[in-house]
Amino acid sequence: MAENDERAITNLIASYAELVDAGDFAGVGELLAHASFGSGEGSLTGAGAIAEMFGKSVITYDDGTPRTKHVTTNIHLEIDGASAAVRSYFTVLQAVSGLSLQPIIAGRYRDRFTRTADGWQFAERVVTIDLIGDVSGHLRGTRPAPVTD
Repeated sequence: MAENDERAITNLIASYAELVDAGDFAGVGELLAHASFGSGEGSLTGAGAIAEMFGKSVITYDDGTPRTKHVTTNIHLEIDGASAAVRSYFTVLQAVSGLSLQPIIAGRYRDRFTRTADGWQFAERVVTIDLIGDVSGHLRGTRPAPVTD
């Protein structure tokens, strides 16, 4: 695996987190423009459809951001010529008025990348949610998580 390839792919993974945390959903759509994006419940394709989904589902605040930090770890890359498969973990932290800084969701990304004449690009991102907390300040149509003993 060439170090430059690994760095380019890792930078794409980091760009996704930065764009979501900045509330730049058009940028997320452009980053994933040539990819399918989704979960076990279905997927979307196309920059416009992906940007629209983020805009409709993610709550943004006065500063234009969702007040989150997406932390991506345990990145495992397998590069084979002009394609790559990557698996990683993610944790989303959030701090909003009335809620302390807290992890709100954690899970896994399963990504595929392709190398084009312009460089590496996302071909697919599959999101699996493993742990979920109070996402009421992050996703529209959700309520606070119930208190359990």
